[in-house]
Amino acid sequence: MNIFTWLRASLKIGLISLWTVGIVAALYLGIFLTIPSPRLTARWRSFIFKNWSRGLLLITGVRRHAVGQPPEAPFLLVSNHLSYVDIAVLGSIVGGVFVAKAEISDWPAVGFLCRSVETIFIDREMRRDIPRVIEEIERQLGHGQGVILFAEGTSSSGASVLPFLPSLLEPAARSDLPVSHATLTYWTPEGEPPAHLSVCWWGGAPFGPHALEFFKLRRIDAKVVFGDRKFHSGDRKVLAKELRGAIVESFEPVVEQEDL
Repeated sequence: MNIFTWLRASLKIGLISLWTVGIVAALYLGIFLTIPSPRLTARWRSFIFKNWSRGLLLITGVRRHAVGQPPEAPFLLVSNHLSYVDIAVLGSIVGGVFVAKAEISDWPAVGFLCRSVETIFIDREMRRDIPRVIEEIERQLGHGQGVILFAEGTSSSGASVLPFLPSLLEPAARSDLPVSHATLTYWTPEGEPPAHLSVCWWGGAPFGPHALEFFKLRRIDAKVVFGDRKFHSGDRKVLAKELRGAIVESFEPVVEQEDL
């Protein structure tokens, strides 16, 4: 492996660590100053996470291409899921609170920041965890926050959009809340490892080695398309089906199924 790719990865890791330390310091200073107002504290957390995400994209060489109008808080936004990079790409635009799998809580640096900005962690192996998560989503919406969730329940290779799990759409169905949607895709420059292997995180690949390969990339292009239509239904299964259909329409495969 070229020594320059290792140097590139090492530099990115160092810069991310420094950026995260600085942003966490600003986060807790703001939390201290906004203690009297929970709503203002929530806005500060969202502001900090948005700017941390933007810095992360800059450091890692991710060029973001956004199409359409992102929703304004409070909102519930559903997206397809390809990688841990999705969180920074979407977070750099809309801020808000993410619903993420519980493992992320234990990741170095990233996990600490996610916990600090009240990311809603879910253990998808435990169905009894769902009511708690639904209650937390409703609480965040009540504070005027945006909530972003990946309804596929797991990330994929980007060959297709996986079936949506309707359970976490219960708060929207219960209150007839309009739900926004976004569609993500990635590609890498010619001569670099393909995005479905170096950016998309799937198939049980260990996080550490995969992230290292991601940091070695010179550049990554990320495209996010915000749909111009919002969906609402009192039936969460209908809502999941309609949202997935809309995302499939605007989805650009990262890789063709036959190339896997």
